[in-house]
Amino acid sequence: ELAELCGKQKKDFDLVKAPDNVLELCREITGNRMEDAIFADSKQERQVAVDAIKEEADKACEEKFGDDYDSDHVKMAFEVIQEEIYRENILIKGKRADGRGPDDLREVTCETGVLPRVHGSSIFSRGETQSLVLSTLGTSRDVQDLDGLTGGPTSKSFILHYNFPPFSVGEAGRFGFTGRREIGHGALAERSVLPVLPPEDEFPYAIRVVSEIMSSNGSTSMASVCGGSLALMDAGVPLSGHVAGISTGLVSQHDENGNITKHVVLTDIIGAEDHFGDMDFKVCGTRKGVTGFQLDLKIQGLPFDIAKEAVVQVTAARMKILDVMDAALPSHRTELREHAPRIETVKIDPEKIGALIGPGGKNIRRITEVTGANIDIDEDNSGKVRIYATNSEAMKRALEEVDLVTGEIEVGKIYRGIVRGVKEFGAFVECLPSKEGLCHISELADFRVNKTEDICKLGDEIIVKCIGIDDKGRVKLSRRAAMEESKPAEDTESSNEESKEETAEPAAS
Repeated sequence: ELAELCGKQKKDFDLVKAPDNVLELCREITGNRMEDAIFADSKQERQVAVDAIKEEADKACEEKFGDDYDSDHVKMAFEVIQEEIYRENILIKGKRADGRGPDDLREVTCETGVLPRVHGSSIFSRGETQSLVLSTLGTSRDVQDLDGLTGGPTSKSFILHYNFPPFSVGEAGRFGFTGRREIGHGALAERSVLPVLPPEDEFPYAIRVVSEIMSSNGSTSMASVCGGSLALMDAGVPLSGHVAGISTGLVSQHDENGNITKHVVLTDIIGAEDHFGDMDFKVCGTRKGVTGFQLDLKIQGLPFDIAKEAVVQVTAARMKILDVMDAALPSHRTELREHAPRIETVKIDPEKIGALIGPGGKNIRRITEVTGANIDIDEDNSGKVRIYATNSEAMKRALEEVDLVTGEIEVGKIYRGIVRGVKEFGAFVECLPSKEGLCHISELADFRVNKTEDICKLGDEIIVKCIGIDDKGRVKLSRRAAMEESKPAEDTESSNEESKEETAEPAAS
């Protein structure tokens, strides 16, 4: 209805086609040289050789046809000639441009941890296609906000970006806006890796993967899937398994009625086989199954038996790629990289959320400034608190600060408390803010204490251990037990110092 109301009328474009006389002259000029050019060793050599012949044909056509000369006609003529040579060699001779058989895979190599500063990185190469993939872990504040016109999710915590710079195909060009092709390739890779990611409640990170295509000659989106899986494992993301992707192509011959009379399914197609072929069938998955696929066709429909043949070939190729990936990094790293944020999730009493935040956010800002950690509180009033820190010391301090405000006194734990009350029968010690217990006079020391004031006075700071909580919630503390437990550590430290002095004397003498 919107298109009828204000849509523009579609334009008609003239089909650019090589005239017969131009095509015939180009065939005469190329002769057998075009086949030699197409079967050069590398993509770059093939392109240079074809361009040299085309330049020669351009000059000849310009001299012969004069005012009727059109460089687009020569370009289309060379498209026709190349397509015929590529397809005839594959269908009749079983010969591909790079010398492989129909179901042969190009050499696959991969490496992880290639960049020291990032959270995870990998390089995945398959023939002349290479991708450098980076993975970054962020906090819940780093998720991507979504504003859909028709509802749906409001954010997503896994993002995969695909970049295809001009230099990847040997060109000098400008880095402009992200194109539809880049968005589409990134979306295919993203949804193919997504099924193996851990649930957010188990791994509460926002994850961004960026695939930088260094060199391109076919199926860079599949290289992004493989490299993305390796980079995530390198970052310590506990994937359920590696994901690999590979594509198959098709070259077919048809009768007068359009029925396929002969066909060849090609594994791991290069760029020219995608361009001159009939199909690009990308399939991604683990050893257990498929996680994503995409089919591009240039013919009217794909017979089911050919589709089955393609799936069989692509599955065998995927297993070979997974073998190489498993050899490079069989599982995710057990520890996150040095610079990756650490996340701890603690559960507090929902009624204490206000105390943790403090008036106007004063308390939570203080914890952030003192520790250097970030603290997020779930908005669903569940009492779930996530702490983000870049090192273990900051994480430890932040956990202590949160526990001080929201925690309960636990049996078996040692606390550094403040004496808030002195009685004949013992001392009341505040272990946590507004949380105190009684340290009986018999538990103040490992000898008989006649008066509580002999050991502690009001406002003194002492260490105590919680030795029990009765049915009415009364906390029992013991200074004697805390001192006994901390004594072995002190003895060990002193003995270590003595041994150091003993070993140092001979060296000094």
